[in-house]
Amino acid sequence: MMMMMMIIIIIIIIIIHFNRCKETGVQLDKKHCYEQVPKSVQTCQGGKATILWNQQVQTDRTNPNNKPDIIIRDNEKGTCMLIDVAISGDGNVIKKEAEKILKYKDLTTEIQRMWNVKTKVIPVIVGATGAISKSFRKYVSNIPGKHEVKELQKTAILGTAHIFRKVLM
Repeated sequence: MMMMMMIIIIIIIIIIHFNRCKETGVQLDKKHCYEQVPKSVQTCQGGKATILWNQQVQTDRTNPNNKPDIIIRDNEKGTCMLIDVAISGDGNVIKKEAEKILKYKDLTTEIQRMWNVKTKVIPVIVGATGAISKSFRKYVSNIPGKHEVKELQKTAILGTAHIFRKVLM
């Protein structure tokens, strides 16, 4: 069951990664996000932005929380986004958002110091039955690209339904 939740999270990460790559003009192998296998490092044309997927950030200080799901570094604007995705129980969505922001506080400070960019954490937390917080749309709108909130919720709901079918059958 835990493995199935991880698969749902990975699917949501791939959707966000695919949409961001498409928006910045990164050459993609496939036409649809469900066919795409993200590369660990992708740079858009002209080197304006770098998208890191599932990569550790090497810092001067030891930091156990140095591997967000997606890192988007926009060299043109001088910004960096740390995106972390989770599926939680519907009642814990707000709590989980706060945990993610706090979890990457030290990493945010280190990246700002090392890379000289303005850095922020963007938690993408969806409840198992599609529940989202009031600030979810604001967080998702901060991620460059066209991201449908309904699509992310639908992915979580279908994944939860799949888990229930596996358990109950």
